[in-house]
Amino acid sequence: MLQFPKGFYFGSATSATQSEGASAIDGKGKNIWDIWFEQEPEKFHDRIGPKEASGFYTQYREDIRLLKETGHNSCRISISWSRMFPTGDGELNPLAAAHYHNVIDAFHEEGIEVMINLFHFDMPAELQKQGGWESDHVVDAYVEYARTCFSLYGKKVRHWFTFNEPIVHVECGYLNGFHYPCRHDMKAAVQVAYHTALASARAVQAFHAMCDGKIGIILNLTPNYPSSQAKEDVEASRIAELFSARSFLDPAVFGVYPKELVELLKEHMLLPDYEEHELAVIKENTVDFLGVNYYQPIRVKAKETPVDPAAMITPESFYDFYEMPNRRINPYRGWEIYPKGMY
Repeated sequence: MLQFPKGFYFGSATSATQSEGASAIDGKGKNIWDIWFEQEPEKFHDRIGPKEASGFYTQYREDIRLLKETGHNSCRISISWSRMFPTGDGELNPLAAAHYHNVIDAFHEEGIEVMINLFHFDMPAELQKQGGWESDHVVDAYVEYARTCFSLYGKKVRHWFTFNEPIVHVECGYLNGFHYPCRHDMKAAVQVAYHTALASARAVQAFHAMCDGKIGIILNLTPNYPSSQAKEDVEASRIAELFSARSFLDPAVFGVYPKELVELLKEHMLLPDYEEHELAVIKENTVDFLGVNYYQPIRVKAKETPVDPAAMITPESFYDFYEMPNRRINPYRGWEIYPKGMY
């Protein structure tokens, strides 16, 4: 039988809102998914919402035993910010604090190392009303939430993540209208992305001041391929990668934004509001390790038609998508299957 190398983590990953259910008990406050389900339940698969999910909140011991039976030695979960702090800041919910202690202990009793992610798209509803990730105050509230989690669980958990796939709540929430708050606003999307990167760096800073162990970020990285080696197609691919990958990868790993991306945003008057001391925090607090989620590549070509000067500038103002002939497709997602993209 083939064996994993020593030290190899074989596990699963999920998020609080996707798995816990119990969204209206034990003092949990609402997050944006609770609000969205109330408003548009038809947008959710089989109208299954946050109150149900997969029931991990109440049946976590049984689920963890099943993980053990299937050979898992690790699992990444997230903590629900609005369960810990029902309004996003203010008083800590003691029932939530005790619950996550119990969950961590249950993993350890089965010999499974638990890794914790702090944010998986689930902004507390009250903080969303205050501007969400567009707001400086929300960045401060997130850092205080992170500090609380480090204080409570930092001696039990060695591996932490600040965010899962932060480009998703930027693109889906503020650019393409796929997730709540369903906006189409490039300027807001850039501000949300910047504040998320700043919040991540500040959480890394707090972690290293409080805990041993390692802290990283999880990015869904989409390698970009030009349709040809023509200069215009290669340039389109380079710009696509600035937005889709390097906008979070560079500040998280190198501590600085790509110069080309900054210049592009400045040219189109899309730079976020920022302070110089914040850039220093990003520079000095890069991640210890990187989580990579890979789904599909992005294939692009040069724009074939001029961009309407009156239209809102978006990443797709600089390239068109390209479908490679004979590509393999996941029929359930409509995504290209391209294993080499991992490399």
